[in-house]
Amino acid sequence: MRRLPSLNGLRAFEAAARHGSFVGASRELNVTQAAVSRMVRLLEARLGLELFERLPNGLALTAQAKALQPSLTAAFDSIAASVEQVAAMRTTPVLTIGVGPSFAVRWMIPRLASFYGAHPDIEVRLATGGAINPFKDDWTCGILLGNGDWPGLAAEPLFSADLFPVCTAATARRLGKPLDLANENLLQVVHSPEDWPLWLAAAGVKLRRKALGPSFANYGMALQAALDGVGVAIGLRPYVEDDLAMRRLVAPFAISVPKGRAWYLVYRPFRETDPGLIAFRGWLRRSFQASS
Repeated sequence: MRRLPSLNGLRAFEAAARHGSFVGASRELNVTQAAVSRMVRLLEARLGLELFERLPNGLALTAQAKALQPSLTAAFDSIAASVEQVAAMRTTPVLTIGVGPSFAVRWMIPRLASFYGAHPDIEVRLATGGAINPFKDDWTCGILLGNGDWPGLAAEPLFSADLFPVCTAATARRLGKPLDLANENLLQVVHSPEDWPLWLAAAGVKLRRKALGPSFANYGMALQAALDGVGVAIGLRPYVEDDLAMRRLVAPFAISVPKGRAWYLVYRPFRETDPGLIAFRGWLRRSFQASS
């Protein structure tokens, strides 16, 4: 049978020894400085020796404390690692999806309740993905816009990406023909400067360069500006599906042009049989089919 001092006292001592003060230990353990000092004194009484020299500007470890602290730190680190390892061995499937912020906010998050309803046993985690972020090994899958060529990743096409102008109904009333866009702010997405030129060329419209309006870091910000009446944004499916369905935004012209890239579900090949991925893939395809 193990005869151990109070574990709270050992934790208080170890934290204070690492930080060199009761203040640092109190912050780490989320207790008061007085509580740390009391636990350490009880431990010292239990051991029958002093562990610290209390100095005006901090603590100094005694010889006995210097002998005790390294093994305690190693032991607590080992316990923490074991707990994390066991926690990772959960029986509930975990689905970690790397997805860009615009896709997450404009399409994925509004539909998460539907996925949970169909698969309540799967824990979903959304990670910051997208084209500019590297695909991480702990992700189950990702949703990317591109040409389907990502070395080391399996890529399954979901649907094409089409471009068309969107704006509020009030703005649309001023747009009888594409050339009327010359009088509006055309909202830009910094990382996709080709969007407006692609659509304008398809519509046979040439505008002065100064007709182009404010620039935004991503589609989500540009579409929010369109919702607020700042100007006309380029709508990219599926970002605008909900806004069009709810008439928060309208498409003033029937012309739609392909962006030249498509949406893909991507994942490491070894995850092909992952239960979370299988469930998500099926739900994803049903969702896109329902909205097409």
